[in-house]
This record gives sequence, C-alpha cells and structure tokens, in this order.
Amino acid sequence: MNTSIKSYLEQLTANEKEIVSLLENLINKELEEAESKIWHAHPVWFLNGNPIVGFSQQKKGIRLMFWSGADFEEEKLQVKKDQKFKDASIFYNHLSEIIPQDLARWLKKSRDIQWDYKNIVKRKGRLEKIVFDKKSIEK
Repeated sequence: MNTSIKSYLEQLTANEKEIVSLLENLINKELEEAESKIWHAHPVWFLNGNPIVGFSQQKKGIRLMFWSGADFEEEKLQVKKDQKFKDASIFYNHLSEIIPQDLARWLKKSRDIQWDYKNIVKRKGRLEKIVFDKKSIEK
C-alpha cells in the first residue's frame, strides 16, 4: 500500500476504512499498471500521468470518482449536467453497497475511455479525448 494513502486511511472512521480498503484493493487489482498517490488531498490512480479514478471522504459518504466516467454510459454513476469536465461519481456509505463486478467493469472502461486531464493546463482548460489504438488497450 502506498504510504501516503495509508496515512489518508488512518484518519477515517472504521466504516469508511472498510469501504476505502475494498475500493483500493479492487482498483489495484484491476489497474495494476497505475500509479497511486495523494493528489489534491485524496487518493488518486493515474495511467501515464493522467488521473483515472480516486476516492474522497465527503458529507454524502465516500465518493468514488472516475475522471472520464461521464462517457462510460453507466446508470449508477452520477454525472453533473452542463459541466465542462467529464467526471462521474458514486457515493458509498456501507461496504455492502459496493458491487465488485460493477467496479471492475468501470475500471476497465477507465482504461479504455480517457479524457486528457494531464494536459488540460497546457490546453488552457480544454479537454481532448485520448484515442487509443486497439493494441495499446488490450489486456
């Protein structure tokens, strides 16, 4: 486990720790090649420097966010209307709410469907979709 993420987990309640521990394990299992670190005060996983998925403690519960999740076409992921970013989220308040098969599917989509947040500053706030050739996304 990433030591900075471990420190983040230590500040959570027992219930929240259970939720984020399962999320972290499932994310690490599906995105083995991803780099994880604390980014903007929350655990985030990156592929080639691009943020993919992360979670945070919020009033509504533990928020699991996919940076490009608006394009996943997943009913359970909440997308804010009329926003300039492409993120989508789901909130968890109990371990039993996490459906590993859903999370695995979303994580696979997060590898294949990406918007280029890594270069958003260089492009002055404009997002561009990353297009992969078939060989680069096979796993």
